[in-house]
Amino acid sequence: MKSLLLAVTFVLSTSASAACVTSGTISNCYDNQSGNSYSTTRLGNQSFTNGYNASTGSNWRQNTYNVGDTSYTNGTNADGKQWNKRTTRVGNTSYTNGTDSEGN
Repeated sequence: MKSLLLAVTFVLSTSASAACVTSGTISNCYDNQSGNSYSTTRLGNQSFTNGYNASTGSNWRQNTYNVGDTSYTNGTNADGKQWNKRTTRVGNTSYTNGTDSEGN
């Protein structure tokens, strides 16, 4: 359920103007403002999001896997650079660390 929330949060936060259609565990969205289209598939404690922009020809992806109170997320940005993060929730506090697409 946490992976679903994280994936939905990512999708909603990246584009408030997106129109989505959901069937079962798959959501397909299109953002008319940015030209991004993306699909999120939820399987148990994992979610997989793949995006495409027809105007630029770019692709990107994000995968999230949850174990207990920890979420592991990784992805590839539109330039093909990889990033990752780990978020652990302890009580009312979340601790996040990882590497951005520039290696920081």
